[in-house]
Amino acid sequence: MTNSTDTSVLPAFLQRCQQIATSETLTPEQKRHFLALEAENALPYPNLPPEARQALDENVICDMFEGHAPYKPRYVLPDYVKFLSQGSEYLELEPAQDFDDALNMLCILYHHVPSVTSMPVFLGHLDSLLLPYVGILTENELYIRIKRFWRYLDRTLPDAFMHANIGPNDNLLTRLILRVDAELKQVAPNLTFIYDPQITPESLLLQAAKNICECSKPHIANGPVHDNIFTKSSYGIVSCYNSLPLAGGGNTLVRINLKQVALRSESSQDFFTRQLPYYCRQQINIIDARTDFLYNQSHFFEQSFLVKEGLIDPQRFVPMFGIYALAEAVNILQEKDGLPGVYGESEQANQLGYRISEQLAEFVAQTPVKHGWKQRAMLHAQSGISSDIGTTPGARIPYGTEPDPVTHLMTVAPHHAHYTSGISDILTLEETIKRNPEAMMQLCLGGFAAGMREFSANVCGNDLVRITGYMVRLSDIEKFNAEGSRLNTTWLGEEAAKNTGIMQRQPRVISHEQSMRFGK
Repeated sequence: MTNSTDTSVLPAFLQRCQQIATSETLTPEQKRHFLALEAENALPYPNLPPEARQALDENVICDMFEGHAPYKPRYVLPDYVKFLSQGSEYLELEPAQDFDDALNMLCILYHHVPSVTSMPVFLGHLDSLLLPYVGILTENELYIRIKRFWRYLDRTLPDAFMHANIGPNDNLLTRLILRVDAELKQVAPNLTFIYDPQITPESLLLQAAKNICECSKPHIANGPVHDNIFTKSSYGIVSCYNSLPLAGGGNTLVRINLKQVALRSESSQDFFTRQLPYYCRQQINIIDARTDFLYNQSHFFEQSFLVKEGLIDPQRFVPMFGIYALAEAVNILQEKDGLPGVYGESEQANQLGYRISEQLAEFVAQTPVKHGWKQRAMLHAQSGISSDIGTTPGARIPYGTEPDPVTHLMTVAPHHAHYTSGISDILTLEETIKRNPEAMMQLCLGGFAAGMREFSANVCGNDLVRITGYMVRLSDIEKFNAEGSRLNTTWLGEEAAKNTGIMQRQPRVISHEQSMRFGK
């Protein structure tokens, strides 16, 4: 079962497999997934330079546990419009003729779209995708179908990284999807509403804000900012909040622990001139090694019917150059430079953080990769994983130290321009916001005016909450250890609650006057 000459590896491997197979809380499907990961990770890792291997072993760089043999891209964003219009020879499906056809075909294809989770992370721009097939169906007939479809997604693809997009246009399907999502309050699918001030009416944005008050969904994305990177309608927002090319995706995500880089630096000058450039180069080496295996050894892009039928293009996949623990890096460098002030509270510390983001963006923009859309990676503020301890996701303000919502957004907004494949900050608002959803809308508009790419919020008192970007139900976490969960991501939420301090987020009150001042 292994080619290793170290016999001590075999018992440890078998022990892990035995623990999975005999788990009292995992479902059979979850056991199969984790057993497959163990098998993959028993294979040799793609060949790395010694310096990159050391950075990985010392956890300065993390490969997100994607597996030792990248045989499929991390995130896949098929062209569902083409699929519905042309059908599929591989799946023996004719083009969709009506709304029921379209829903049925999507349900079939979703089961054939791979990802790091083994489930689809992108469901398409559902409102615009399905609109041509509405035909003579009434509003109530559409409502019934969408509600059934939404339940189907949650029950058969129970993964909170599964993500649908809607907007920026206002139409009956957009409104119905928001209505159903608020009613069902499901963990899956995650949802992003794309806002464009030239297209989206205020009433629709307000409805999205009301939905956040009700169920902490959707994310709201700044459409024009994304259009400038990808061009209009040629991208999708997937998983937590990853912005990627449509008909392509993300071939890998590797992230750098900026806290560890700062700890290895003598000063901020040493950080910027020696340590950060060195570890960024090692991260590119790891990205190149992993994508080289995917493109040249796994045969995915040669064999997949998604490529053969034109639903994805190998050249539209991009590696994500992830970062996290920026807050801790800033605080460490401030201390090493003998300066007062911490990230999120001190203007000097905040400026140091902006400088780090700027240098990272410049490095990524200037550094070619072996396999990537436009021959470059894309910078990504990675939102953390459940096993992280002592670090803050991406460029966020540490949990429990968040200022008032307006100051919070104004502090993090300058980072957003640099992270072209996604950055997110989660406001936690006191439940009185439910009586004033206009304030939620003004917070969003003010954040966008300040340059934010995405707006997300949790509302205190809701059972459905956003962890790092994905959704969980607090009630599911409470009973997980005793009962397990049919949802694949509940255990991540439970582990994150123990390890990352997410429950220390401070619920803040936003006054009507404050929100209006910010929104102008």
